[in-house]
Amino acid sequence: MDRDTRNAAIGALWVLLLFGLAAYFLPTVMLAVGRVSTVLAAVIAAVFMVAIFVVFWLRGRSQRKKDH
Repeated sequence: MDRDTRNAAIGALWVLLLFGLAAYFLPTVMLAVGRVSTVLAAVIAAVFMVAIFVVFWLRGRSQRKKDH
């Protein structure tokens, strides 16, 4: 395993851990926030889903810049 591959694997592990932890606590957070505002609970869920795609989008942009 070369340096670039190892760094990519470590980065993927961090992303999986962080989003996995956030996904684990997301229902609890949504229920707590839902007591105050159901709209805010939906916004929190939407932000979580968009964040996953933003991370992948930024990673793809970074890889394209490296390749050129």
